[in-house]
Amino acid sequence: MKTLRLLILSTIFCLMAFVLGCGQSPQRTQAADTVKTTSQLDTILKRGTIKVGFDTFKPWAMKDKNGNFIGFEIEVARKLAEDLGVKVEFVPTKWSGIIPALLTGKFDIIIGGMGITPQRNIKVNFSIPYEFSGMSIAASKEQAGGRSTLEEFNNPETTIAVRLGTTASIAAKNFLPKAEKLFFDEESQTIQELLNNRVHAVVASNPLPFNLIKEYPEKLYQPLKEDFTKEPIAFAVRKGDLDYLNWLNNWIRVKMGEGWLQNRYQYWFFTSEWENQIQ
Repeated sequence: MKTLRLLILSTIFCLMAFVLGCGQSPQRTQAADTVKTTSQLDTILKRGTIKVGFDTFKPWAMKDKNGNFIGFEIEVARKLAEDLGVKVEFVPTKWSGIIPALLTGKFDIIIGGMGITPQRNIKVNFSIPYEFSGMSIAASKEQAGGRSTLEEFNNPETTIAVRLGTTASIAAKNFLPKAEKLFFDEESQTIQELLNNRVHAVVASNPLPFNLIKEYPEKLYQPLKEDFTKEPIAFAVRKGDLDYLNWLNNWIRVKMGEGWLQNRYQYWFFTSEWENQIQ
């Protein structure tokens, strides 16, 4: 009889514990659901500064005569900071390490002519495009011998210089798989190889090839009449921050609607009015 009573009491206590536990779990879930991660947008506003990661690509970003950064992306970053009501801090970073630097918190955003790719999108979130860029070729008159099609560059006897870690390197691999490709950390290195006739051509985003040919008409020429790719260019940020990404997307929509982005793109990519600042 005593054993039976103990068994009944034990069962009752277990049932009560189960009922009380079930009653409390929704409260715990509700409390957990109310926890909100601070957006990077809030951090930027509180800090009063947005940190921008970029690398130098003419005319996206470059130094003027006084050592200050100028260019399309620099102007975009300054305008974005102005509309946020904060200051801008530029963080020059080698292109090959720019995404890891973003992920470790070295800066808040990449504004550096970064093309959207599935591989990059695994690591970062992209905004909607704020410009589009196409790949082209600047070829050596001496080495390339008047070639005028991609097919004529796609052979083992042709050497192509391209910047490491760029979408230009991907385009070169896809469109010129048979050509020998030399990869360099800096754009200036690819240009030097071309001017010294050590390669047949450079593959890069326009307007770099166009500007090179215009600057060195006695050495270089444009083998293709049009760009052979078109890629979307976007801001890159760390994953999991919808508020920040939403603000950036809408900023792009507004600036495109106003015509500001198109105006500045036209200035930096299709005029030479700024060139006296860097000579």
